[in-house]
Amino acid sequence: MRLSMSDGSGVCAFCRMAIPESVVETDGKRFCSTACRDRLAETGTSFGAADSHRRIRPGVSGLDSSLPNGFPRNAFVLVASEAGTRDRALGAELVWRALQRGEPVVFTSFQEPPSAVVQQFIAMEWNVLPYLESGQLHIVDCFTYRLGGQGRDRLFDRMGEWNQYLSTVARDATTTVRDPTDVREIENKLDNALEGREMVDDGLVVIDSLTEMGTLTQPVQAYDFVKDMRADICKGRFVPIFAGAALGSGGGGGDAFPHDLTYVMDGLIELGLEEARDDDRLVKQIRIRKLNGAAVTPAWQRYEFEPRTGMVVREPGVEESVGDSSADADGESVGDPSADDDTEAIEEENR
Repeated sequence: MRLSMSDGSGVCAFCRMAIPESVVETDGKRFCSTACRDRLAETGTSFGAADSHRRIRPGVSGLDSSLPNGFPRNAFVLVASEAGTRDRALGAELVWRALQRGEPVVFTSFQEPPSAVVQQFIAMEWNVLPYLESGQLHIVDCFTYRLGGQGRDRLFDRMGEWNQYLSTVARDATTTVRDPTDVREIENKLDNALEGREMVDDGLVVIDSLTEMGTLTQPVQAYDFVKDMRADICKGRFVPIFAGAALGSGGGGGDAFPHDLTYVMDGLIELGLEEARDDDRLVKQIRIRKLNGAAVTPAWQRYEFEPRTGMVVREPGVEESVGDSSADADGESVGDPSADDDTEAIEEENR
């Protein structure tokens, strides 16, 4: 072994990162450290995918344009949104882009049953049925507990034919949390889902949403859940988490959970509304307020969602496309007329 000084122009034969100072040379190969040299000797192969291991591009136009170098894989990102900004469409597109990259995804739903989760993708004309069937997309259901011990069967019986079909397809790709007020059960089911898909340095977790989760548990438990998931999934497995949180209209903000945990979060994406200058329309805006370990352009961008295309960033003054007409009055996408059958069943039961 020979140690020499580097001019900063070489890369390590194992980790593929730049060699900053001294070079470890063995058998004509250059390493940044003895650890990398020894690892190559053990494995026989270099870590050629080092850069993709560390960071990825989300594939969503409003995020990609603000992240010139992508974002770190070990990030816990809070998506704080006002009502009407179609935050669920953003979550659906993050999932869809990851699936297209060949990565596994675990979608944790506190606000919708599995059939409604699938319907979010169908409404955007993204067919996730093959991914459910293959197991690449998995749903952790923290919603149907609301109907008691016979919750899923009762909900299924009251669905329309289309939603019954979606529910049947999603059944084998769903893990049901019997008691979401027990954060340990949620953590265990999440861990099992990730372990079953060998999600290490690969994949994505989406949580919809922390606001709803916070209504089920004591504050200390909710805080511990966020910190534990960030430590275990993001920092341990190197799998990013995108977690939704509502702003205003009961969703809180500022000092309310989970917005008072922004100091813990690695990233913060904001979805807001502003009044258009030329009329009374509300215009959707997105910006990345912070993202540790990534170059960020923290500027507001106007956007809409279009079927198949996903998020489309628009310059100020450009007329919005009618392609976003699939949004309802609250800004969430709708698809098949029977898409809300399951939600109506819940409301009927509550009455």
